[in-house]
Amino acid sequence: MKRKVLILGGYGNFGGRISNALVQSGIAVIIAGRSLDRAQSKAAELGELADAAQCDVSYSFEPVLEAFNPSVVIHCCGPFQTADYRVAKACISRKIHYIDLADARDFVCGISALDSEAKKQNCCVISGASTVPALSSAVIEHYRKEFSQIESLVYGISPGQKSPRGLATTASILSYLGKAMKPVAGEQKPRYGWQDLYRQHYPMLGKRWMANCDIGDLDLFPTHYGIQQVRFSAGMENSVLHLGIWIVSWLVRFGFVAKLENHSRFLLQMSQWFDRFGSDKGGMHMLMHGKNHQGRPHTRRWFIIAEKGDGPQIPCIPAIILARNLIASDTILPGARPCVGFITLEEYLAELAVHAITVIDTPSSANGAVT
Repeated sequence: MKRKVLILGGYGNFGGRISNALVQSGIAVIIAGRSLDRAQSKAAELGELADAAQCDVSYSFEPVLEAFNPSVVIHCCGPFQTADYRVAKACISRKIHYIDLADARDFVCGISALDSEAKKQNCCVISGASTVPALSSAVIEHYRKEFSQIESLVYGISPGQKSPRGLATTASILSYLGKAMKPVAGEQKPRYGWQDLYRQHYPMLGKRWMANCDIGDLDLFPTHYGIQQVRFSAGMENSVLHLGIWIVSWLVRFGFVAKLENHSRFLLQMSQWFDRFGSDKGGMHMLMHGKNHQGRPHTRRWFIIAEKGDGPQIPCIPAIILARNLIASDTILPGARPCVGFITLEEYLAELAVHAITVIDTPSSANGAVT
């Protein structure tokens, strides 16, 4: 029987790209989502290696598993901030490997609660197979040998205004906008979603505003890598839009606005009004500061810049690599865990080589200052 990958949200912003890549690798896929018409349209576009299924993960997932019996499920149907583990548990019960693109802090960090059962069923359950923590951990793994101790990590993502934005991503940000966030290692003052503004300079892009976002890395990296201070932010290319969201975050913080995520579709459409004033260029920065093996201050600055609207390819790479590996050999050890250290930076960048992606790795500074 041909081994298949079931992609939940397989016609969406990220799922569609993952579907394309897997079919190009000769892997059969099932495109699943709430809209059967959209699933069938995507399957027809992909050809004979693709099938379609109607599926709502909140109540109609198990019958699809039974009907198609996939080897791997890739869950792209966010937002994950309010999701539970019913999809992952259903996969475990049928000994099916599970991968998701979650960035929700509690969801990604909590996946380890399923570890014992996943091991008993000899299947892999991997959460956060996306830019964070998959790429962010790959960068740390690549450069950590330069450091005796990474003391601080300041990093973030700023997509191009014209880059495609999905409803799930919009809803996930709105879910914590202006709300108190869990404490972070090395931070004494309270943190609120989309606040603590600062300006980050990107090579090829210039300066962009950044603001607090809540992701699993904030808990994972201090524990996994011993990093004393971690700060992650995200930003919009358009300053008016970014600062407008910042103002709204204060309205939420002081109780004037509630449940913004209920208006995700309208707010997403409103953000698209600004597309004419932006570009298709986005970036990610990672600024690592600490001590080298001689005890001197040491800094590594790493940037990845996406052009021609290829930014959304970056979060899709981990799921593509992991699914291929699981289909080919099942060599990944069973268990349930966040996607930390699964993929090397070399593997990641090799997959991105066909896209308009540039990596800029600046030399270590003499005094170790992070700017």
